[in-house]
Amino acid sequence: MQYLIGVDLGTSGTKTVLFDTLGQTVASASVEYPMYQPQNGWAEQEPEDWWQAACTTIRSILDQSGVNPADIAGLSLSGQMHGLVLTGDDNRALGRAIIWCDGRTQDDCEEFTRLVGGRERLIQISANPALTGFTAGKVLWERRCQPEKWAKARHIQLPKDYVRLRLTGEYYMEMSDASGTNLLDVPKRCWSKEICEKIGLDMAMLPPLLESCQVAGRITEEAAKLTGLKVGMPVVAGAGDNMAAAIGTGVVVPGKAFTTIGTSGVVFAHSDTVQIDPAGRVHTFCSAVPGCYTVMSASLAAGLSLKWTRDTFFQAEIQVANDMGTDSYVLMNQEAAKSPIGANRLIYLPYLMGERSPILDPETRGVFFGLTAMHTKRDIVRAVMEGVIYSQWQNLNVLRGMHVAPDSMLACGGGAKSPFWRQMMADMFGMPVSTLQNTEGPALGAAILAGVGTGVFTDIPTACRSLLKEGEPLQPDMDRHNQYVPFFELYQSLYPALKDCFHRLNQL
Repeated sequence: MQYLIGVDLGTSGTKTVLFDTLGQTVASASVEYPMYQPQNGWAEQEPEDWWQAACTTIRSILDQSGVNPADIAGLSLSGQMHGLVLTGDDNRALGRAIIWCDGRTQDDCEEFTRLVGGRERLIQISANPALTGFTAGKVLWERRCQPEKWAKARHIQLPKDYVRLRLTGEYYMEMSDASGTNLLDVPKRCWSKEICEKIGLDMAMLPPLLESCQVAGRITEEAAKLTGLKVGMPVVAGAGDNMAAAIGTGVVVPGKAFTTIGTSGVVFAHSDTVQIDPAGRVHTFCSAVPGCYTVMSASLAAGLSLKWTRDTFFQAEIQVANDMGTDSYVLMNQEAAKSPIGANRLIYLPYLMGERSPILDPETRGVFFGLTAMHTKRDIVRAVMEGVIYSQWQNLNVLRGMHVAPDSMLACGGGAKSPFWRQMMADMFGMPVSTLQNTEGPALGAAILAGVGTGVFTDIPTACRSLLKEGEPLQPDMDRHNQYVPFFELYQSLYPALKDCFHRLNQL
């Protein structure tokens, strides 16, 4: 039997999964690593941590499974998008990477937009406005603020591409992740010579481009010694985490969509053609399916909001959960269910890290609106869960306006494990919400890409139809939907009312 490996390089850690060619998990391993915030709004990670995590988890799945490395057909990667890794002459990272949730580059994004010729022209080329999370603003910041480091830089890499570089010794970037740099001509699927010339970026710093299912190199002798993999095993290009999750959930044909509640929140739909929101509220990227596209939102603190709530308010429940041998989030869900719809008139804005979709404002901050002495922890946790789904609902409505939203939804990410949160999603969206029997998501998507790239599977849609099975969907309760509507309308009015206050707060 042949096997495939999917490496999912996330923000909190890397998860590597060994699959058989029926899509069944054979072994999996995870390693966590820190995120550094040297200043408010900054977010950095050590690329060496990603590399060590990849090596450790690959060795672990081989040890667990006892699979002969010669029986592994190939490996591919999924990865957090937008992070900037600068590499030097020795193929090593020149210090920490600025990652996707960093908000320091607002001034650089404004300068970048001006240099390109304005917001409208930038969206025409790159399908997206310049956002602090995206890579181009980080490029300008590094060049402006770290001139000695910049002088040593030879190539621009994204997180998973750096790990793949260490596995193969080959510089490449693939279309889906490159779409999130603001440097790609997304409709034409090539680097934008116009953008690079206007900002003074040497195009030699940008790696050659591949489609996600193309082979990007082979395991080197050094990488084989560190991982246990076979020298010469093919490594397929891979995809950004959300594009890989789309493959792992079967969202690879029109009419399919998923919502992820992970650290960030995403509503993601497939399109066979380019669909661009002129206002730039949601993102259009190249799909991991060759020649196709995706439309997706990105809210920055979805599951992160619930984790912050747990760590701040629920220490006693964490201890109780440990004593009971259960998950602290299960206890939090039980508490939230005791609070009514609307959390006793408490509304939460999930802007802990600023916000991207749909308001595009890095200076926003989290808000509890309506907090009184009557509110309890159960109201707080329910308000947080509702606020996260209100954000996704707001983004889903943007996709509906672009005619790319479906009639049903797949839920994935850590939040999808909660039946309570999934039912809340179904009720708010007014549509059935289901999950997949295989919940590996991005890692499975990466493994499918490895299988297509090495000839195990014919193509991506065929592999998805064969491997993926949906569970019974949760149906929406339209009475509850109607109860949520006035709270959602109030939620949508709060950011416009507070916008100037957020900006004033940032100046203090």
